Amino acid sequence: MAVMGKSKSVLILTGRVINEAVSFIVFSVLDLIDFLLCYVYKLVDFFIEAEWKPCYCSSGKEVITSSGKILVSEQGESKIVCLSSTKVQLEEISDTLYTRPSLVSEVSNLTVTELKRLKVDKTFVQSCEKIKRGGTVQKAQEDVLFIHGFISSSAFWTETLFPNFSSVAKSSYRLFAIDLLGFGRSPKPTDSLYTLREHLDMIERSVIEPHQVKSFHIVAHSLGCILALALAVKYPGNVKSLTLLAPPYFPAPKSEQATQYMMRRIAPRRVWPLIGFGASMACWYEHISRTICLLICKNHRWWEFLAKLITRNRIRTFLLEGFFCHTHNAAWHTLHNIICGTASKIDTYLDAVRDNLKCEVTIFHGKDDELIPVECSYNVQTKIPRARIKVIEKKDHITIVVGRQKAFARELEEIWRNSSG
Repeated sequence: MAVMGKSKSVLILTGRVINEAVSFIVFSVLDLIDFLLCYVYKLVDFFIEAEWKPCYCSSGKEVITSSGKILVSEQGESKIVCLSSTKVQLEEISDTLYTRPSLVSEVSNLTVTELKRLKVDKTFVQSCEKIKRGGTVQKAQEDVLFIHGFISSSAFWTETLFPNFSSVAKSSYRLFAIDLLGFGRSPKPTDSLYTLREHLDMIERSVIEPHQVKSFHIVAHSLGCILALALAVKYPGNVKSLTLLAPPYFPAPKSEQATQYMMRRIAPRRVWPLIGFGASMACWYEHISRTICLLICKNHRWWEFLAKLITRNRIRTFLLEGFFCHTHNAAWHTLHNIICGTASKIDTYLDAVRDNLKCEVTIFHGKDDELIPVECSYNVQTKIPRARIKVIEKKDHITIVVGRQKAFARELEEIWRNSSG
């Protein structure tokens, strides 16, 4: 047994070393490719639109003269001052948008002088119109808001849980599955920063206000957990229960900047596991991820048709549809401004939920989740001791719901019943 244990340790160490070495080579090459693509896109944009389009390769310490907005940075937090004829608005953005150290950028020390050009916030009369609703409105006494995760859509809930809720649940609750701003079939404004405020505003304008939501439960997955916490803190007296799936909570050491620490944890720039590799591509490489969106998302109907033809599997198809239906602008800003940008705020949200909310808090996590490790849920529990954690064996970031939707639907119904009693 001792020999087997030692051999296993050697294999694990060897695998780790190989992963580190291959990752260093791969991401060094990706650094170079992204650096070159920056100038390729500038040339393309110039010839097509007769202007240089600024990108986030620039230093965040400079004034954004081209858009009439000013970047203010203090103690690791950044805000953009937006001026209009009627108001002055502060948009909180993450420093990870423009501070992503790479081997190539450190060697070359070449930067661009402008952040992405943005217009004054006037487009938000639109709302997340694509809200899929279930339940019998006439008899429903309470509401449930379902908030999906990053690069997903409302179909993550409607294609799995909604068909499996009991008739009693459907008649007792109004079920709202929201396509977040920029994802699924919701509007995708090109001039949005996709900040926390903008996402919450859209949830309020498209669900809470028009449907007169007063007393509600929240079910959220991954990135959606951050929005759920912010929403719960804003409506402490209205939330009946809070159910979080794989919440991305990594408490930063005191010596670390929270935003940068969060970025390194969710996107560690390693080729394995593959889901982490994908997250690293999306988080670190603005121009490579833009290229991927151009090739895949712009032609999503063709890819969806091909996927349906090959797999003939509805579950996989709706997951692909959720992946395809976003823009690079929405994904890039949401990832940095929500997941990374709120890293310094999550402690405050959790403290508020612990002290100001009396609702039941339940956390589900797949034991095999390679993107958001189980430790994140236990970190949440240290902040909210009353939170109940259920770790699901042999389930990962997606199969925590997909594949066990019947069981999870029953678990949710029990949570709602207990919270309403």
